[in-house]
Amino acid sequence: MDADEIRRLMEDQLKHSRRLQARIRELEDERHAPLAVVGMALRLPGGLDSPDGYWDFLRGDATAYRPIPEDRPGLRAVYDPVPGKPGRSYVDQAGFLDDIAHFDADFFGISQREAKLLDPQQRMLLETAWEALERAGVPVRRSDRLNVGVYLGMMASEYLERLEDRADTTGIDPYYTTGGGLCFGAGRISHVMGFSGPVLSVDTACSSSLTALHLAARGLRARECEYALLCGSNLLLSANLMVSLSQTRALSPTGRSKSFLASADGYGRGEGVGVLVLMRLADAERQGRPVLAVLRGTAVNHDGAASGLTAPNGPAQQEVIRAALDDARVDPAEIGWIEAHGTGTALGDPIEVGALDGVIGAAVRERGFPLPIGSVKSRLGHLEAASGIAALIKTVLMLRHGEIPAAAAEDDGPLNPHIPWDATGFTVPRTNQPWPEQLPRRIAGVNSFGMSGTNAHALLEAYAPAAGDATAAAGEDIEDGGPELLTVSAKDPAALAILAGRLADRLRKGDPGQTASLCHTLRCGRAAHPVRIAVTGSSAAELADELDAGVEGLSDAAPATRAERAVVPRELTLLPGSDDTELSAAVEVLLQAVPAARGGDSAPPAGQLAALLAEFGLRVTLGDRPAGRGPTRLRWQTGGEPHEAPLTGGRPQDAHRLLLGALGELFAAGAELRLDALRAPGARLLGDLPTYPFQRRRFWIDEPAMGAAARTAGAGAEAAGPAAPDPRDTAAVEAFLLGQLQEVLHSDEPLDPALSFLDGGGDSFISTLFITRVEEHYTFGLTAEELALDLPLTELLGSLARDITATAEADPAAAGR
Repeated sequence: MDADEIRRLMEDQLKHSRRLQARIRELEDERHAPLAVVGMALRLPGGLDSPDGYWDFLRGDATAYRPIPEDRPGLRAVYDPVPGKPGRSYVDQAGFLDDIAHFDADFFGISQREAKLLDPQQRMLLETAWEALERAGVPVRRSDRLNVGVYLGMMASEYLERLEDRADTTGIDPYYTTGGGLCFGAGRISHVMGFSGPVLSVDTACSSSLTALHLAARGLRARECEYALLCGSNLLLSANLMVSLSQTRALSPTGRSKSFLASADGYGRGEGVGVLVLMRLADAERQGRPVLAVLRGTAVNHDGAASGLTAPNGPAQQEVIRAALDDARVDPAEIGWIEAHGTGTALGDPIEVGALDGVIGAAVRERGFPLPIGSVKSRLGHLEAASGIAALIKTVLMLRHGEIPAAAAEDDGPLNPHIPWDATGFTVPRTNQPWPEQLPRRIAGVNSFGMSGTNAHALLEAYAPAAGDATAAAGEDIEDGGPELLTVSAKDPAALAILAGRLADRLRKGDPGQTASLCHTLRCGRAAHPVRIAVTGSSAAELADELDAGVEGLSDAAPATRAERAVVPRELTLLPGSDDTELSAAVEVLLQAVPAARGGDSAPPAGQLAALLAEFGLRVTLGDRPAGRGPTRLRWQTGGEPHEAPLTGGRPQDAHRLLLGALGELFAAGAELRLDALRAPGARLLGDLPTYPFQRRRFWIDEPAMGAAARTAGAGAEAAGPAAPDPRDTAAVEAFLLGQLQEVLHSDEPLDPALSFLDGGGDSFISTLFITRVEEHYTFGLTAEELALDLPLTELLGSLARDITATAEADPAAAGR
């Protein structure tokens, strides 16, 4: 082998080595890929139900603790102020939610029967998951099977304990299992919304939410899902757990967590629900989603052979913090805030600060200015399985606003003397303060330690958009961008009126430069519901006025039946005008106004316009040219009646406004449209628009009195109904079946016969219960499997009634039961 061949071989090997090194770096970068928080929603003590409300609360000085509510009689009954009494709790306050009984069951297609049996945690998780996705600009259509993973931290489901009575099991309903099992908390979200990604319910006690975050991060980085819903939930319903914690003396006699204070004497309990939407940062930026913060790294471990199962382990806590820093590729000196676990116990707080000092203390002292730490538990209470989600949302808000709220009040007394504050370089701020200006990046850590021994840590950073993105993020001013189409929808007219009113208020009071982004978000970032209005306008004020008028028109009109709403425009006809020159000029205006929609370049003007309309999901056929002069029109059927909208007018520049008007009419008529092409240059998805106004209806099982053997009537017990009619009277049987189904569903309103069984909240359980009920009265040949549950009830029940009649006529001896 000569020198040239050796040289070529070495060059080839060097190229191969470089390719391998590049691939290794690529894989390593994927393993540490930054993730974006793109949406948040919450229900927290103190009446907090939005991120903005939570931030205002954090910047204030109030706490969310309050006495045990009247609707928790079990907690009230076991209270005794003297600690240590067997079977008693010495706690009479906590961070309670204002309302856990009300729910919009119709919105989620859940029957009244099932809604009453659902753990309120499941109900609130559905609503907050929906809100968080709306704020992320992710439209949820069940048929789309979005690749969303659901990761839930939840440690207790106590609601259905009130049905447990070994002397009387008639209260045990089919929904007893699915209404309360921890796995169903996450599974129900994915089922109701039609997701296809991983679904995990995580219980590591107080570190459940942050452990779920770690699993969500791993799932996103491994591309197991495109979006991840990180959820945390906790409710205080059981007297048993409250008594148990009181017997261990883990709870503060005052019912309040006093994180890092000398007066710390145990933790105060709290309840709440929260949801974060996560995705890969690169995907979020490409899709123009609102990036609220960046998740840099996470880690999880266990205490192992500690002094006790529930005792904290300082060395293990150091290990998990160090591992999270490595995963995030963050230097300890860059950290500007630690959202600590901070339960406020004499044992836990000093161990936690010692662990933090062991990992980042040296870097803090070397940089020369203190590191502020604190815990939201002192304000909200310890939300146990949901404590991590409350801490994460707080941290995201701090990073966004560049401000550190006070972690202790001025009158809270001295800090814990067992912690060497001067030596560590840590501080607990007593007033609100800006993020340390000495730090070029805003980075925060979040600690969470579970009584189970599972420790978790996460590192987040404030989002800094790339150069040029910051000015584009708000979108283009509508006055400079031309007319806009704004679409709004809801499941019922009342909700639509509320949502439209809130949007009109936002248009009048918000930044006019965000109007194009607002319209784009509503068109493409929200699911379209059956009750709809669409308006066009050339300014924010005009759109607001048109929304008000649209709501008035909606209230004046007779409500459309479900059957009428089901007849939506599908086939459209384009009727070209008589003047090709006029049409060609209009098409040119449209191609400039809607650059994302391209017509057929080589086609005649009518063909180009038809191709452009197809970009919006419309199936258009060309009709005959009219004999006389006239504008180009679009024709379709709405509710069985023909309808037309002009697409050209007296001037070519009117074409854009006319197209938006036609699309708006089609949207309001129920057409399924793709409106991405209407996005104005620079428009982005906004994350702070009003979310869906869920309608409030009470679903609640009253808690039996403590110690009482008798229970209220079981949820599964059925009251005797009217006598069954003669099976040979088909019409009467069909009406009877509709009434029986209404009773099985526990619906207090008559069922809509045009509704399908599934749309009315029916499922496999209801189907079985209904068939069992019918079998008590009639003999028939159809089985539950043979019933087409997607048919309208009038067809489904009509088929069953005819089968009952046919069976009775064929065998009179088996006609009735």
